Amino acid sequence: MKSLIAFCGLDCAQCPAYHASEKLSMEERQKVADQWSKEFKSPFKASDIDCVGCTTADGVHVGYCSMCAIRACGLEKKVSTCAGCEKFGCETLEGFLKNVPQARENLARLRN
Repeated sequence: MKSLIAFCGLDCAQCPAYHASEKLSMEERQKVADQWSKEFKSPFKASDIDCVGCTTADGVHVGYCSMCAIRACGLEKKVSTCAGCEKFGCETLEGFLKNVPQARENLARLRN
């Protein structure tokens, strides 16, 4: 199974927005938009569901990814993920990881 680990440890390849974008499917994008609109109680349109993966500097990024502090830091430091950063475990990252154990596990696996 393909993986595409983001700076924070999330696997972009598991994200439905990434899949819909990769398939170039407006039907898939609409399904994700409908799901996220309900789940996050915020309106999403199919056109909002377009992402090439967080670690890619250029291209489109869905929702919060374009303003994520962890992503901005990773791009600035030119690391592939936070696992390779000399300041691994910083306050910004730890604040995120306490709520996302799978991301923590992904980064721990990369550090080993």
